[in-house]
Amino acid sequence: MIASLSIRPAGAPAPVQVDSMRLLAGSGAEGDRHLDPLSPRQLLLASCTSYAALLLPPQALRENLLLDDDVDRLPSGTVLQIGDEAKVRLMFACEACGRLDLHGERLAARIGARRGVLARVVEGGVIRPGDPVRDLGQGFASWPDDWRLRIAQVLDALPAGAVVEYAQLARLAGIQSSYCRAFPRLLRGLGAAYAHKAVAARTLTSQPRWTGAGLFDHDALPPSRPGSPR
Repeated sequence: MIASLSIRPAGAPAPVQVDSMRLLAGSGAEGDRHLDPLSPRQLLLASCTSYAALLLPPQALRENLLLDDDVDRLPSGTVLQIGDEAKVRLMFACEACGRLDLHGERLAARIGARRGVLARVVEGGVIRPGDPVRDLGQGFASWPDDWRLRIAQVLDALPAGAVVEYAQLARLAGIQSSYCRAFPRLLRGLGAAYAHKAVAARTLTSQPRWTGAGLFDHDALPPSRPGSPR
């Protein structure tokens, strides 16, 4: 069940608690700064259990959806139905950033992987506190928590003959643009097959630049047969 809802409008220093939220399919929460059709970080789902375990003040984790159940135990690719209409897919664990230390000494270090899970909106609808949340099982391919592995996963989806700019690669993998400085070395480490798939913005090349269109649309798992395991 949903315990509370929050959005963070553009320019707002902190999330604002709301009585309802409109989820937009493929984009995120209406009015939230993370509304982005090409991002895996459209929503942050956190659990009441994390707040209780760490004795946190309200909204310390800066989540959009606070759930009664422990969302951290669910695997990436899981689809959750929220209320009657909305569905979201879990992507990967949200890393604990240093800004969390404003709510407690060494909170970012203490929280580890319990900050919550990032998600994308699969089907839209209006959701409210008190709405039930139902686990529909794993409906999509999983995404790794390790950002380096996510970079490789995005590049594996790159159309043949195309390249992707560093900043766009960071956006698609759900990491900060400051990580772009590490891309040349990372790409070399991934091997020759990856070395020339991503380029700096000013790189001159005749290859088309991929925006990431379709990245999140083609990794749905085939429906399981009745009686077969997920």
